[in-house]
Amino acid sequence: MAAADYARVDWWGVELDGVTFSRCRFDDAGLEELVTRRCVFDECVLTGVRMGGSRHLGTAFLSCRFDRARLFDTTLDGCKLTGSHFLGASLRPLTAVDCDWSWTSLRGADLSAQQLSGQRFREADLTDADLRGADLSGADLERARLQNAKLRGADLRGASTDEVDWRSFELTGVHLDALQAVQVARAHGARVDG
Repeated sequence: MAAADYARVDWWGVELDGVTFSRCRFDDAGLEELVTRRCVFDECVLTGVRMGGSRHLGTAFLSCRFDRARLFDTTLDGCKLTGSHFLGASLRPLTAVDCDWSWTSLRGADLSAQQLSGQRFREADLTDADLRGADLSGADLERARLQNAKLRGADLRGASTDEVDWRSFELTGVHLDALQAVQVARAHGARVDG
């Protein structure tokens, strides 16, 4: 379905399988308890959408806008969210497993205490995000922007952190592995001799 307008639609509890939406609008839609399987939302606008209790399995949200969306208790399993924007979105609590968040804008997002291990955040914008206590172990954070992110208690062990600017955020209480500790030391001008 291309360029259709689903603003304020009420799809509570609807199940969708293999449906593609391209450049569609879902402004202020009620998508609570919605279940999607292998669906594609391409360049869709989901501003103000209510997705509480919804489950998305192998679904792709590509370059979508989730401004002010409420994803309370939403499950994302094997989903692709590349290039999507989550300005002012409510993302807690959220269950995300094996998802690709590459090139997303999560500026200022509250992802504190979330389980995000092993997921892809390559080149994601996490500026000012609240990641306190988040489990990002084994995540792909290559070239992610973490300026002013709150990371106290976050677990970054085993995360791919190439080209992360270690000077752009506070590291107090952050769990790092030995390789990351060396990267931090070098970023702060230390000479590390092996």
